[in-house]
Amino acid sequence: MYFKILRGKRPFNEYFVLIYRFIVIMLFYSAGRILFYLFNRSLFSHIDITSFIRIMRGGIMFDASAVLYLNAVYLILYLFPSSFKFNLAYQRMLKWVFMVVNSIGLAFNYIDIIYYPYILKRTTISAFGIASNDAGNYRLIFRFFYDFWYILVIWLITLLLLEKLYSYLTPTPVFKVFTKRYIAISFLALLLFSALSVIGMRGGYMPGSHPINMINAGEYVNSTEEMSLVQNTPFCILRTLGKKAFAETHYYKSEDELDRVFTPVRNPKPSAAGKHENVVIIILESFSREFVGSLNKDLNHGAYKGYTPFFDSLVSKSYVFTNAFANGRKSIDAIPAITASIPSLVIPYVVSERSGNRINSLASLLSDEGYQTAFFHGAPNGSMGFTEYAKNAGFKRYFGMKEYGNKEGFDGVWGIWDEPFFQYFADRMNEMKEPFFTTIFSVSSHHPFRVPEKYTEQFPEEQIPLQKCIRYTDMALKEFFKSASKMPWYNNTLFVITSDHCSTSDFKEYRTAVNYYAAPLIFFRGDGSLVGKDSALAQQIDIMPTILGYLNFSKPYIAFGNDLFNSSSKRFVINYLEDSYQFLSEDRVFYFTEDRFTGIYNRKNDPYLLENLLGHTGYENEQELLKAIIQQFNNRMVEDRLVIGKQ
Repeated sequence: MYFKILRGKRPFNEYFVLIYRFIVIMLFYSAGRILFYLFNRSLFSHIDITSFIRIMRGGIMFDASAVLYLNAVYLILYLFPSSFKFNLAYQRMLKWVFMVVNSIGLAFNYIDIIYYPYILKRTTISAFGIASNDAGNYRLIFRFFYDFWYILVIWLITLLLLEKLYSYLTPTPVFKVFTKRYIAISFLALLLFSALSVIGMRGGYMPGSHPINMINAGEYVNSTEEMSLVQNTPFCILRTLGKKAFAETHYYKSEDELDRVFTPVRNPKPSAAGKHENVVIIILESFSREFVGSLNKDLNHGAYKGYTPFFDSLVSKSYVFTNAFANGRKSIDAIPAITASIPSLVIPYVVSERSGNRINSLASLLSDEGYQTAFFHGAPNGSMGFTEYAKNAGFKRYFGMKEYGNKEGFDGVWGIWDEPFFQYFADRMNEMKEPFFTTIFSVSSHHPFRVPEKYTEQFPEEQIPLQKCIRYTDMALKEFFKSASKMPWYNNTLFVITSDHCSTSDFKEYRTAVNYYAAPLIFFRGDGSLVGKDSALAQQIDIMPTILGYLNFSKPYIAFGNDLFNSSSKRFVINYLEDSYQFLSEDRVFYFTEDRFTGIYNRKNDPYLLENLLGHTGYENEQELLKAIIQQFNNRMVEDRLVIGKQ
C-alpha cells in the first residue's frame, strides 16, 4: 500500500509543491543528523533527551541555510515564469537538478558520519586542498567505499526514497499559464521566495546581524564537541568556501606594545658552546596519549595497561612531558607545527594561500650549522603535500616510497608497512655524515586498520580497530631502536617522539574538547643521559625551540612555541576547533571567536567544560596573550615575515 501511494501522481498548487519538496529534503537532513549521532554516540556521552531535542531544533536553522544555498538555482528555475515551465521535459530537467544537487549534499553528510571520529569536526573546504595534495587518493576513496559499504547503501536508499517523494506531488499552475495574472503572481512569488531564501541562508534576519557561521552552533549545546551535531557538512563546506586563512588583525595598535605581550622572534643567548648531536624526530600516526599505559596510570581505576609496551619502556628512560598536546587534528597540521613551530590555525598552513611563504625550520636552521637533513615518509611521494613542504622547509633529501624502491612492503593503501620502513630509516641514517637531522612519519596506524598478515595472530582485534595497529607500530619502533642502538651514531643522538594527532577514543576522559588533542611527547638520548618528568603544558610547536635550546643554538629565529627546558617560558597550548581558537593556560581553557571570547572554563575541575566562567575577572593576562599570538601569527603570514631578516 505504501509504495502504491508513492507511485501515484497528485496534482497540487505549484507553490505548495515547492514547499513540500523543501520540507522533504529538510527531513532527510534531520534524519542524517540522527544517524550521525547514533553512529558516533560514544563521542557524545553527555547528551540527554532534552539536550538532543535542543540540538535537533538548532540543526533546522543550519539545514535550512545549506539546503537553500544548494538549491538556489533550482528555486529560480522552478519559480521563473515561462510558457514551457510545466512541460514534461522542463519538469524532468528540474528533477535532475534537484536530485543531483541534493544527492551531493547528502553524500557529504553521510561521509562525515564515518570521517568524524578521525578529525572530530565536520569537513570543511580545507579538506579538498588536502585531498588535492595526496597522490594516492584514488586508492583511499575505493577503500572507503569498500570498508564502509553500508554508508553507500544508506545513501542509495535515501536517493531512491527522495526521488519517490519528489514525484509524489505534481505541480500545477495557480492560474492559466502566461496570462497577465499568472505573470504578476509568478514574479511576486519569485520575489517573496527569494527574500525568504536570503533570510533562511543567513539563519534569520535582524538589523545589523551577520549570517550564521559554524560557531553559532554553540547556542544549542552544552560543550564544544557537540557543535558538530548541530551543524551539517554542506553548510560547513559552503561557509569556509573562499575563506582566507589569515586576515590582518589589530588588537594592538603599535608593534612595540604587541611585542611586549608576545613575539615569535627568538634571540637565544646560550651559556655554553653549541652541541653537534644528531637529532631524530619520530612522528607516529594517530598515536594518541590515551594508548600509552605509562601516561595513564590512573585510567580505569589503575588497571589500564595501554597498547605500547615498548614506548612505555622508553618513557622510563626519557624526559617526558605528561601534559602535551597536538596543535591540530590532521597529519598535515602536524608537520609544520613539529618541524617549524607553525600552528594550524583556521586551515592547515600547507594548503593555505600562504603556503609559499618563506619559513625557518629545524631543517633550514640546522643545515646552516653543517647538519645533513632528510625527511622520511613511507607513502607515495607527493602524499599530503609532504614532499613539497619538506623542500620548502629546507630538508635537503626526501625518502618516500619511490626511494624505498620495494613494493613488497606496500600495505596496498597508505604506504610501506612501518616495520620495514623504520629499518630502512635506520639504514639510511647509518650512511649519513654526522651531525644529521632527520624526521620520519609512520603510516600503518591508520584506516583501514590492518597489520601485515604474518602478525594477525600476534595483534588480534581489540575494542577499537586502531588499537592492534598501535601495537604493531610500537613493535616496529622497538625493532628500529634495536637496530639503531648497534649503530655508531646512536649514543650521540637526541630522539624526539610524538604523534601527529589523536584518534578515536575508548575512554570518556579523552572524549573532551581539550583531550581531543592529548599527545605523547618524550625526549630520549641514545646514551640514556636525558631523564626527567614535566607535567606543565607542552605542545607540538614547542618542539623546535626546545631542540634548538638543547643544542645551544645561538642565532635568532621565528617560533610560535617555547623552549620547554627554559623555566622562564610561558607555557600555553593553542588549537583551532569548530571555528574557534582553543587556548590552554595553566588549568584554564579559553574560546575566542570572531574577535570575542565565548567561553572560559577550568579544565581541571570541570574537564567536560560545562560551567562557563565568562564574565569572571582574573583572566585578563591570558586573554591579552591569546590576542597577541593571533595578531602576530596572522599578520606575519599575510606580510610573509616568518624568517629573520623579513621583520
